[in-house]
Amino acid sequence: SSGINAEEGGVKVKILAGEALGKKSQVRTRTPSYYLDIELQPGAEISQPVPEGWTTFVYTLDGEVRIEDQTIAAHHTVVFDTSGAAVAVSNPGSGLARLVLISGEPIGEPVFQHGPFVMNTAEEIEQTIDDYRRHKNGFENAKKLAVRYRAEVHQRHFVEINSSCS
Repeated sequence: SSGINAEEGGVKVKILAGEALGKKSQVRTRTPSYYLDIELQPGAEISQPVPEGWTTFVYTLDGEVRIEDQTIAAHHTVVFDTSGAAVAVSNPGSGLARLVLISGEPIGEPVFQHGPFVMNTAEEIEQTIDDYRRHKNGFENAKKLAVRYRAEVHQRHFVEINSSCS
């Protein structure tokens, strides 16, 4: 996969867009943004500058991280204010911590969300749901994917039940 790697003091960052640890991605985005995949060794920390006015969030993937005075477990999202302060993250745990930091300049458009669908208007949401149900405009494989997903979940569940019986 693409991206520039940077390492410093127990911190490894894959820079998919934007810049970190003195290195810059070659990817040019339509609006200025950062997409950073960050790994922190135990005790490591990073302070990532973010421009004022940008919308920024962190999603934790593995381990736990400390942000300000809170410990955040894996699979949680932390949304920051737009003050432009650096985002400081550390790893207080004994294992590897991994997170993504995503930040970008707001585009100033309305946002409508329904389930997994995010669009700019309620009408666009209705059209997208209709496209999904009719398997068109990008959803041509949705029916096959849903069937395959259900089969994989069923198979995984079956394997877990059988392995607990032995």
